[in-house]
Amino acid sequence: MPTRDQVTEALRAVIDPELRKDIVTLQMVRSVDVHANGVVDVTVSLTTPGCPIRDHFQTAVDAAVRGLDGVIGVNINFDVLSDTEKQSLSQRLGRGSLPEGALAQVANVVCVGSGKGGVGKSSVTANLAAALAASGRRVGVLDADVWGYSQPRMFGLSGERAMVGANQKILPLEGADGVKIVSIGFFVDQDAAVVWRGPMLHKALQQFLEDVDWGELDYLLIDLPPGTGDVSMTLAQLLPEATFLLVTTPQAVAQKVAQRAAEMAEKLKLTVTGVIENMSGFTTPSGESFPIFGAGGGQLLAEELGVPLLGQVPLTMSLREQSDGGLPVVLADPQDAAAVAITQIAQRVVAMTPTLLPMAAAEPAPLLTVVPPKPTGMSLPMA
Repeated sequence: MPTRDQVTEALRAVIDPELRKDIVTLQMVRSVDVHANGVVDVTVSLTTPGCPIRDHFQTAVDAAVRGLDGVIGVNINFDVLSDTEKQSLSQRLGRGSLPEGALAQVANVVCVGSGKGGVGKSSVTANLAAALAASGRRVGVLDADVWGYSQPRMFGLSGERAMVGANQKILPLEGADGVKIVSIGFFVDQDAAVVWRGPMLHKALQQFLEDVDWGELDYLLIDLPPGTGDVSMTLAQLLPEATFLLVTTPQAVAQKVAQRAAEMAEKLKLTVTGVIENMSGFTTPSGESFPIFGAGGGQLLAEELGVPLLGQVPLTMSLREQSDGGLPVVLADPQDAAAVAITQIAQRVVAMTPTLLPMAAAEPAPLLTVVPPKPTGMSLPMA
């Protein structure tokens, strides 16, 4: 039979999807009792009595303990951290409070950023989300590019309005394959310019994360604005455990600017997990390829950062047309060269982020109230 210490060590494989650390490090393992008959009793402390990811812990703890030699059964019990314990945990994590709202049901938060504009970061985000959804994952997209919001158009939702559910939470709109989307474009007049500074941006992004009913998601992709400004710093504060994908083009100047974005992520303690090279040559409908933006920038950046190059996405006619047309190319034309490349990138992202939530049972559709647009410069009309 394994010892108590061996069982505890095995439980380090159980990751809290929201806090993104193992339950041993988080001091959520209340007790471990090993019995001579091969049965192990484990008590796990949750942050809230109605924890929405309790089933995740049930499955993960059982699998981790049953993998030890001699174990024939696992009894798993749950209790709740006391207020003092929760406050202590918050202090250790460097957070003001533990998440008890929408993002408690999100397994992986992935920021997609770039050092400069014009590298196709938003189209990569939209297609990566669609590819993940097409593979059966539950996916959301937060369009955090407040000044250059484009996700509504890329998912064919331009001019649509956000709605409020019966729980007084903003409900994301759904694009192709059920991708849930929230964008400032759903709260302002169509094509209106957004003229906001730091404090208003911080409040808006906080509301997008806390006052939106994202539901259960395997991935929440965040489309960052280019550069290293207020939005990136705000998200680093709100989501200290988020990971970071860096989009660049092959040319040297884009690679150098993207490197500065990576340095920003490192200073803000965001983990850069991979590089995506976009516009890796123009591929014609006949299959010819022309390196109009040079070559090698993505690989060089990945090597300098010590992270994998997740893929090289060519510029194709279909990619451009579908970005304007409102249906991601991975769904509209899956045999297109760009679609194939992004689908492969999605598979690599899944391989790097194995923590997924159990499938949720279907719930009745909530009552909806349309959120009216507000003039630019005013705070979001969140409930």
